[in-house]
Amino acid sequence: MHIKRNGFLIRLGLFVVMLLAFAVHAHAATTGGGLPYESWLTSLQSSVTGPVAFALSIIGIVVAGGALIFGGEISGFFKTMIFIVLVMALLVGAQNMMSTFFGQGAEITWNNVLVLQVAA
Repeated sequence: MHIKRNGFLIRLGLFVVMLLAFAVHAHAATTGGGLPYESWLTSLQSSVTGPVAFALSIIGIVVAGGALIFGGEISGFFKTMIFIVLVMALLVGAQNMMSTFFGQGAEITWNNVLVLQVAA
């Protein structure tokens, strides 16, 4: 029983190593197909993911958290509105943090720039 499982794991490991060894370069995807509404969607995306939105999300988290902690007796409607503000602030803040940590889109490293300059 263990021999079959170990053989499967060894074959799976070799397959993964071969996939990594013979990987092809990933090419950057084109952005959009030129639809008429893409310009304002792109501007909306940059507004929601920019530094101003990140600062507003931090302020929203602090204000909504303070309202929940020190609010006392809050009606159900206001508590729901505070939760909506808190969730929206967390979503915008998390998107900005993820793009800060893991990058966004295709990134060109110095090695690729040097190879392109030498090749040209």
